[in-house]
Amino acid sequence: MMRLLARGATLLMALSAGALAWSAPASAAMPDRFAFVLWNGSATVATGTTPSATTVVTGPPGRYRIVFPGAAAARGVVHVTAINDIPHWCQANTWGPSGVDEIVYVDCYKAGGTPNFTPFTAFFESSSPPSAAITGHFGYVDAQPTGALVSSFNSAGAPNTVTPGAPGQWLVKFPGLATPGPVDGSLQATAVSATAARCKVFKWSSGAAGQTVLVGCFDASGAPVNTRFTLTYQWQTSLYGAKIPPKYFGYLWNAPPLGPAATNFNSVLGAGANGIASAGLGLSLLKFPQLAVTPDTVQVTAAGPTSDFCGLNTAWFHFPPDTVVRDVNCFTNAGAPVNTGFLISVNSQF
Repeated sequence: MMRLLARGATLLMALSAGALAWSAPASAAMPDRFAFVLWNGSATVATGTTPSATTVVTGPPGRYRIVFPGAAAARGVVHVTAINDIPHWCQANTWGPSGVDEIVYVDCYKAGGTPNFTPFTAFFESSSPPSAAITGHFGYVDAQPTGALVSSFNSAGAPNTVTPGAPGQWLVKFPGLATPGPVDGSLQATAVSATAARCKVFKWSSGAAGQTVLVGCFDASGAPVNTRFTLTYQWQTSLYGAKIPPKYFGYLWNAPPLGPAATNFNSVLGAGANGIASAGLGLSLLKFPQLAVTPDTVQVTAAGPTSDFCGLNTAWFHFPPDTVVRDVNCFTNAGAPVNTGFLISVNSQF
Protein backbone atom coordinates (compact mmCIF):
# COMPACT_ATOMS: atom_id res chain seq x y z
CA MET A 1 0.00 0.00 0.00
CA MET A 2 2.81 2.44 0.90
CA ARG A 3 4.44 1.71 -2.46
CA LEU A 4 1.19 2.51 -4.23
CA LEU A 5 0.62 5.73 -2.29
CA ALA A 6 4.18 6.94 -2.83
CA ARG A 7 3.98 6.27 -6.55
CA GLY A 8 0.59 7.97 -6.77
CA ALA A 9 1.38 11.06 -4.66
CA THR A 10 2.35 13.24 -7.61
CA LEU A 11 -0.77 12.23 -9.48
CA LEU A 12 -3.01 12.95 -6.52
CA MET A 13 -1.54 16.43 -6.12
CA ALA A 14 -2.62 17.14 -9.66
CA LEU A 15 -6.19 16.66 -8.45
CA SER A 16 -5.96 19.37 -5.80
CA ALA A 17 -8.80 21.24 -7.48
CA GLY A 18 -11.00 18.41 -6.26
CA ALA A 19 -12.55 15.09 -7.13
CA LEU A 20 -15.71 15.32 -5.14
CA ALA A 21 -19.02 16.89 -6.06
CA TRP A 22 -22.71 16.97 -5.35
CA SER A 23 -25.77 18.79 -6.65
CA ALA A 24 -28.86 20.43 -5.23
CA PRO A 25 -32.26 19.14 -6.33
CA ALA A 26 -33.70 20.55 -9.51
CA SER A 27 -37.36 20.87 -10.40
CA ALA A 28 -38.42 18.63 -13.29
CA ALA A 29 -34.80 17.85 -14.08
CA MET A 30 -32.18 15.23 -13.39
CA PRO A 31 -30.30 14.24 -11.37
CA ASP A 32 -31.97 14.85 -8.03
CA ARG A 33 -28.62 14.29 -6.35
CA PHE A 34 -25.17 13.11 -7.33
CA ALA A 35 -21.91 12.80 -5.45
CA PHE A 36 -18.47 11.34 -6.00
CA VAL A 37 -15.25 10.98 -4.07
CA LEU A 38 -11.65 9.89 -4.54
CA TRP A 39 -10.12 8.19 -1.49
CA ASN A 40 -6.34 8.00 -1.67
CA GLY A 41 -5.87 5.41 1.08
CA SER A 42 -5.64 7.84 3.97
CA ALA A 43 -7.86 10.82 3.13
CA THR A 44 -10.30 12.22 0.62
CA VAL A 45 -8.55 14.20 -2.08
CA ALA A 46 -8.83 17.94 -1.47
CA THR A 47 -11.61 19.83 -3.19
CA GLY A 48 -12.50 23.45 -3.72
CA THR A 49 -16.25 22.80 -3.83
CA THR A 50 -18.76 23.43 -1.04
CA PRO A 51 -19.66 21.79 1.25
CA SER A 52 -16.23 20.28 1.86
CA ALA A 53 -17.02 17.98 4.75
CA THR A 54 -17.27 14.66 2.92
CA THR A 55 -15.76 11.98 5.12
CA VAL A 56 -14.51 8.45 4.54
CA VAL A 57 -14.10 6.38 7.71
CA THR A 58 -12.54 2.92 7.81
CA GLY A 59 -14.24 0.15 9.73
CA PRO A 60 -13.52 -3.59 9.73
CA PRO A 61 -10.88 -4.67 7.16
CA GLY A 62 -11.93 -3.45 3.72
CA ARG A 63 -15.04 -1.58 4.95
CA TYR A 64 -15.58 2.15 4.38
CA ARG A 65 -18.34 4.51 5.48
CA ILE A 66 -18.73 7.50 3.16
CA VAL A 67 -20.78 10.55 4.17
CA PHE A 68 -21.82 12.82 1.29
CA PRO A 69 -23.08 16.03 2.96
CA GLY A 70 -26.35 17.39 1.65
CA ALA A 71 -26.73 14.60 -0.93
CA ALA A 72 -29.57 12.62 0.68
CA ALA A 73 -31.90 11.04 -1.86
CA ALA A 74 -34.33 8.17 -2.04
CA ARG A 75 -32.74 5.07 -3.55
CA GLY A 76 -30.43 5.76 -6.53
CA VAL A 77 -27.33 3.79 -7.50
CA VAL A 78 -23.71 3.43 -6.36
CA HIS A 79 -20.63 2.50 -8.39
CA VAL A 80 -17.12 2.01 -7.04
CA THR A 81 -13.71 1.18 -8.56
CA ALA A 82 -10.60 0.00 -6.71
CA ILE A 83 -7.31 1.86 -7.23
CA ASN A 84 -4.36 -0.43 -6.63
CA ASP A 85 -1.48 -2.00 -8.58
CA ILE A 86 -2.17 -5.23 -6.64
CA PRO A 87 -5.38 -7.06 -7.72
CA HIS A 88 -8.33 -5.62 -5.79
CA TRP A 89 -11.97 -4.93 -6.40
CA CYS A 90 -14.57 -2.89 -4.52
CA GLN A 91 -18.33 -3.24 -4.30
CA ALA A 92 -21.27 -1.48 -2.73
CA ASN A 93 -22.60 -2.85 0.55
CA THR A 94 -25.52 -0.54 1.29
CA TRP A 95 -26.49 3.13 1.11
CA GLY A 96 -29.27 5.48 2.09
CA PRO A 97 -30.17 8.91 3.46
CA SER A 98 -29.44 10.05 7.00
CA GLY A 99 -31.02 13.44 7.52
CA VAL A 100 -29.71 15.64 4.70
CA ASP A 101 -26.67 13.41 4.08
CA GLU A 102 -26.22 10.29 1.95
CA ILE A 103 -24.38 7.44 3.68
CA VAL A 104 -22.66 4.85 1.48
CA TYR A 105 -20.89 1.71 2.70
CA VAL A 106 -18.22 0.24 0.41
CA ASP A 107 -16.38 -3.09 0.79
CA CYS A 108 -13.05 -3.89 -0.89
CA TYR A 109 -11.25 -7.20 -1.39
CA LYS A 110 -7.98 -8.64 -2.60
CA ALA A 111 -8.07 -11.32 -5.30
CA GLY A 112 -9.24 -14.48 -3.55
CA GLY A 113 -11.81 -12.64 -1.47
CA THR A 114 -9.86 -11.41 1.58
CA PRO A 115 -11.28 -8.06 2.80
CA ASN A 116 -8.59 -5.40 2.45
CA PHE A 117 -8.20 -1.63 2.50
CA THR A 118 -7.38 0.09 -0.79
CA PRO A 119 -7.74 3.49 -2.43
CA PHE A 120 -10.92 3.77 -4.50
CA THR A 121 -13.21 6.09 -6.43
CA ALA A 122 -16.93 5.99 -5.55
CA PHE A 123 -20.01 7.51 -7.16
CA PHE A 124 -23.66 8.03 -6.14
CA GLU A 125 -26.57 9.25 -8.27
CA SER A 126 -30.33 9.44 -7.87
CA SER A 127 -32.87 10.61 -10.46
CA SER A 128 -36.65 10.62 -10.48
CA PRO A 129 -39.38 11.64 -12.89
CA PRO A 130 -40.52 13.91 -14.31
CA SER A 131 -37.28 14.29 -16.25
CA ALA A 132 -36.60 17.19 -18.58
CA ALA A 133 -35.31 16.50 -22.08
CA ILE A 134 -31.60 15.84 -22.33
CA THR A 135 -29.28 15.69 -25.32
CA GLY A 136 -28.48 11.99 -24.97
CA HIS A 137 -29.92 9.01 -23.09
CA PHE A 138 -29.52 7.94 -19.48
CA GLY A 139 -30.84 5.15 -17.30
CA TYR A 140 -30.04 2.89 -14.37
CA VAL A 141 -31.30 -0.06 -12.36
CA ASP A 142 -30.66 -1.32 -8.85
CA ALA A 143 -31.88 -4.92 -9.01
CA GLN A 144 -32.35 -7.78 -6.58
CA PRO A 145 -31.22 -11.31 -7.63
CA THR A 146 -34.85 -12.07 -8.49
CA GLY A 147 -34.90 -9.19 -10.97
CA ALA A 148 -37.12 -7.07 -8.69
CA LEU A 149 -36.19 -3.41 -8.99
CA VAL A 150 -35.06 -1.58 -5.87
CA SER A 151 -34.57 1.57 -7.91
CA SER A 152 -34.86 2.42 -11.60
CA PHE A 153 -34.70 5.41 -13.94
CA ASN A 154 -35.09 5.88 -17.68
CA SER A 155 -34.72 9.32 -19.29
CA ALA A 156 -37.28 8.33 -21.96
CA GLY A 157 -39.84 7.50 -19.28
CA ALA A 158 -40.07 3.84 -20.27
CA PRO A 159 -40.02 1.01 -17.68
CA ASN A 160 -36.67 -0.76 -17.37
CA THR A 161 -36.77 -4.53 -16.83
CA VAL A 162 -34.39 -7.08 -15.31
CA THR A 163 -34.91 -10.77 -16.11
CA PRO A 164 -32.86 -13.51 -14.38
CA GLY A 165 -31.26 -16.11 -16.65
CA ALA A 166 -28.54 -18.64 -15.95
CA PRO A 167 -27.02 -18.49 -12.43
CA GLY A 168 -25.31 -15.13 -11.98
CA GLN A 169 -26.78 -13.62 -15.16
CA TRP A 170 -29.54 -11.07 -15.86
CA LEU A 171 -30.93 -9.54 -19.04
CA VAL A 172 -31.42 -5.81 -18.49
CA LYS A 173 -33.47 -3.76 -20.94
CA PHE A 174 -33.58 0.04 -21.19
CA PRO A 175 -36.48 0.54 -23.62
CA GLY A 176 -36.93 3.87 -25.36
CA LEU A 177 -33.22 4.73 -25.20
CA ALA A 178 -32.88 4.26 -28.96
CA THR A 179 -29.50 4.60 -30.68
CA PRO A 180 -28.17 3.54 -34.11
CA GLY A 181 -26.33 0.43 -32.88
CA PRO A 182 -24.79 -2.07 -32.83
CA VAL A 183 -23.42 -0.64 -29.54
CA ASP A 184 -23.65 3.00 -28.46
CA GLY A 185 -22.78 4.69 -25.19
CA SER A 186 -21.24 3.25 -22.04
CA LEU A 187 -22.14 1.13 -19.00
CA GLN A 188 -21.01 0.67 -15.42
CA ALA A 189 -21.92 -2.39 -13.31
CA THR A 190 -21.33 -2.90 -9.57
CA ALA A 191 -22.18 -5.73 -7.17
CA VAL A 192 -24.23 -4.89 -4.07
CA SER A 193 -23.56 -7.41 -1.34
CA ALA A 194 -22.31 -7.92 2.21
CA THR A 195 -20.17 -10.83 0.94
CA ALA A 196 -17.50 -10.80 -1.76
CA ALA A 197 -19.02 -10.38 -5.24
CA ARG A 198 -18.32 -8.47 -8.41
CA CYS A 199 -20.30 -7.77 -11.57
CA LYS A 200 -19.51 -6.92 -15.17
CA VAL A 201 -21.04 -6.51 -18.63
CA PHE A 202 -21.21 -9.84 -20.48
CA LYS A 203 -22.89 -8.68 -23.69
CA TRP A 204 -24.60 -5.55 -24.96
CA SER A 205 -26.57 -4.43 -28.00
CA SER A 206 -28.11 -1.11 -29.06
CA GLY A 207 -30.85 -0.29 -31.53
CA ALA A 208 -34.19 1.34 -32.23
CA ALA A 209 -35.84 -0.52 -29.33
CA GLY A 210 -33.27 0.70 -26.81
CA GLN A 211 -30.42 -0.98 -24.94
CA THR A 212 -30.16 -4.67 -24.05
CA VAL A 213 -27.44 -5.69 -21.60
CA LEU A 214 -26.43 -9.09 -20.22
CA VAL A 215 -24.92 -8.60 -16.75
CA GLY A 216 -22.83 -11.32 -15.08
CA CYS A 217 -21.72 -11.58 -11.45
CA PHE A 218 -19.18 -13.79 -9.67
CA ASP A 219 -18.17 -14.67 -6.14
CA ALA A 220 -14.60 -14.61 -4.83
CA SER A 221 -13.89 -18.09 -6.23
CA GLY A 222 -14.93 -17.01 -9.72
CA ALA A 223 -18.19 -18.96 -9.66
CA PRO A 224 -21.41 -17.33 -10.92
CA VAL A 225 -23.38 -15.85 -8.05
CA ASN A 226 -26.86 -14.42 -7.70
CA THR A 227 -26.50 -11.01 -6.09
CA ARG A 228 -28.04 -7.59 -6.07
CA PHE A 229 -26.34 -5.23 -8.55
CA THR A 230 -26.46 -1.75 -10.06
CA LEU A 231 -26.13 -0.90 -13.75
CA THR A 232 -25.97 2.60 -15.29
CA TYR A 233 -26.22 3.46 -19.00
CA GLN A 234 -25.07 6.73 -20.60
CA TRP A 235 -25.14 7.91 -24.23
CA GLN A 236 -23.88 11.39 -25.10
CA THR A 237 -24.54 12.55 -21.55
CA SER A 238 -22.61 12.20 -18.30
CA LEU A 239 -22.65 9.20 -15.97
CA TYR A 240 -25.04 11.08 -13.70
CA GLY A 241 -27.31 12.43 -16.45
CA ALA A 242 -28.28 16.08 -16.74
CA LYS A 243 -30.91 18.35 -18.28
CA ILE A 244 -28.12 20.29 -19.92
CA PRO A 245 -25.18 17.88 -20.15
CA PRO A 246 -21.87 19.09 -18.71
CA LYS A 247 -19.36 20.02 -21.33
CA TYR A 248 -16.65 17.65 -20.13
CA PHE A 249 -17.17 13.89 -20.17
CA GLY A 250 -16.06 10.93 -22.23
CA TYR A 251 -16.23 7.16 -22.37
CA LEU A 252 -14.69 4.21 -24.15
CA TRP A 253 -15.43 0.50 -24.44
CA ASN A 254 -12.29 -1.51 -25.05
CA ALA A 255 -13.91 -4.46 -26.79
CA PRO A 256 -12.90 -7.87 -25.44
CA PRO A 257 -10.47 -9.44 -25.49
CA LEU A 258 -8.27 -6.44 -26.39
CA GLY A 259 -8.97 -4.67 -29.62
CA PRO A 260 -10.50 -1.66 -31.31
CA ALA A 261 -12.73 0.51 -29.15
CA ALA A 262 -16.35 -0.49 -29.73
CA THR A 263 -17.52 2.88 -28.42
CA ASN A 264 -15.43 6.03 -28.13
CA PHE A 265 -16.98 9.40 -27.28
CA ASN A 266 -15.62 12.77 -26.17
CA SER A 267 -18.04 15.60 -25.43
CA VAL A 268 -15.67 18.42 -26.45
CA LEU A 269 -16.22 19.45 -30.06
CA GLY A 270 -13.01 18.99 -32.04
CA ALA A 271 -11.22 17.08 -29.26
CA GLY A 272 -11.00 13.94 -31.39
CA ALA A 273 -11.15 10.35 -30.26
CA ASN A 274 -10.02 9.23 -26.82
CA GLY A 275 -6.73 7.35 -27.01
CA ILE A 276 -5.88 3.88 -25.77
CA ALA A 277 -2.59 1.99 -25.87
CA SER A 278 -1.25 -1.15 -24.27
CA ALA A 279 1.07 -0.48 -21.33
CA GLY A 280 1.87 -4.15 -20.75
CA LEU A 281 -0.04 -7.33 -20.03
CA GLY A 282 -3.37 -6.36 -18.51
CA LEU A 283 -2.54 -2.64 -18.57
CA SER A 284 -4.11 0.03 -20.78
CA LEU A 285 -3.03 3.68 -20.93
CA LEU A 286 -5.82 6.07 -21.87
CA LYS A 287 -5.98 9.75 -22.79
CA PHE A 288 -9.17 11.80 -22.87
CA PRO A 289 -8.40 15.01 -24.78
CA GLN A 290 -9.68 18.34 -23.43
CA LEU A 291 -11.33 16.79 -20.36
CA ALA A 292 -8.95 18.06 -17.66
CA VAL A 293 -11.67 19.94 -15.78
CA THR A 294 -12.03 19.34 -12.04
CA PRO A 295 -13.72 18.14 -9.95
CA ASP A 296 -14.14 14.91 -11.86
CA THR A 297 -14.58 11.18 -11.41
CA VAL A 298 -13.55 7.99 -13.25
CA GLN A 299 -15.27 4.60 -13.12
CA VAL A 300 -14.22 1.30 -14.72
CA THR A 301 -16.02 -2.01 -15.16
CA ALA A 302 -14.89 -5.21 -16.89
CA ALA A 303 -16.56 -6.59 -20.03
CA GLY A 304 -16.74 -10.12 -21.44
CA PRO A 305 -18.00 -13.56 -20.37
CA THR A 306 -15.16 -14.61 -18.02
CA SER A 307 -14.60 -13.91 -14.31
CA ASP A 308 -11.86 -11.35 -15.09
CA PHE A 309 -12.13 -8.00 -13.30
CA CYS A 310 -10.66 -4.51 -13.84
CA GLY A 311 -9.77 -1.41 -11.85
CA LEU A 312 -7.30 1.46 -11.84
CA ASN A 313 -3.56 1.06 -11.34
CA THR A 314 -3.22 4.60 -9.95
CA ALA A 315 -5.52 7.60 -9.69
CA TRP A 316 -6.14 9.41 -12.96
CA PHE A 317 -4.31 12.69 -13.41
CA HIS A 318 -4.43 15.81 -15.56
CA PHE A 319 -1.89 16.85 -18.15
CA PRO A 320 -3.78 19.96 -19.29
CA PRO A 321 -5.85 20.04 -21.31
CA ASP A 322 -6.12 16.24 -21.17
CA THR A 323 -7.12 13.68 -18.56
CA VAL A 324 -4.80 10.67 -18.44
CA VAL A 325 -5.54 7.26 -16.91
CA ARG A 326 -2.38 5.31 -16.14
CA ASP A 327 -3.53 2.61 -16.20
CA VAL A 328 -6.67 0.51 -16.31
CA ASN A 329 -5.52 -2.83 -14.92
CA CYS A 330 -7.30 -6.14 -15.46
CA PHE A 331 -6.85 -9.51 -13.77
CA THR A 332 -8.05 -13.09 -13.85
CA ASN A 333 -9.99 -14.36 -10.85
CA ALA A 334 -6.67 -15.67 -9.46
CA GLY A 335 -5.11 -12.20 -9.75
CA ALA A 336 -2.92 -12.73 -12.82
CA PRO A 337 -2.72 -9.81 -15.30
CA VAL A 338 -4.86 -10.41 -18.38
CA ASN A 339 -5.84 -8.53 -21.51
CA THR A 340 -9.62 -8.33 -21.41
CA GLY A 341 -12.46 -5.98 -22.22
CA PHE A 342 -13.52 -3.04 -20.09
CA LEU A 343 -15.64 0.10 -20.09
CA ILE A 344 -14.35 3.39 -18.71
CA SER A 345 -16.24 6.62 -18.04
CA VAL A 346 -14.65 10.02 -17.26
CA ASN A 347 -17.00 12.73 -15.97
CA SER A 348 -16.50 16.29 -14.77
CA GLN A 349 -18.99 18.11 -12.59
CA PHE A 350 -19.03 20.84 -15.27
